[in-house]
Amino acid sequence: MTVLTRFQPVREYSQLQDRINRLFQHSLGNHFEGEESLEASGFAPAVDIYEDEHSVTLKVEVPGIDEKDIDVRIENNILTVHGERKIETEEKQENYRRVERQYGSFTRTFTLPNTVDAEKVAADYDKGVLKISLPKKAEAKPKQIKVNVGTGKTTLEGKQPASKEVKSTGQAA
Repeated sequence: MTVLTRFQPVREYSQLQDRINRLFQHSLGNHFEGEESLEASGFAPAVDIYEDEHSVTLKVEVPGIDEKDIDVRIENNILTVHGERKIETEEKQENYRRVERQYGSFTRTFTLPNTVDAEKVAADYDKGVLKISLPKKAEAKPKQIKVNVGTGKTTLEGKQPASKEVKSTGQAA
């Protein structure tokens, strides 16, 4: 009996890109100390990262992983997300036709920008998505400067020149 599987070129290209990236990272020595190799488990959850004027936010897809199996740490300005998806032992192994979900442990590391306030980081887990909020430091937030518009001239010190006193004859003193 022949089993047909649907060709998914986008998924294939994405996996190829991940493999090439890991090859270059490994050959160039860009691994952080203590980081587990992705080749060992082959499992790295997808992450969305976005930034606004107040914070940087990461959303990590970790469906099927208990919150107790997820570890989030910040050390030396590096955010590390470590977790493990355990295989369900209830089902009989010989009944599987195909296993596409990935199991095992994973580690994702991210170098944080200097603008992040590491003391105020918060992580929430809901419906299989880990949301990590990294608020920015107050001095890193953009400040709007009000531009004053006036008709008077200003001096180098930023003060308006003293007005001249006018006598009753209409001549300036």
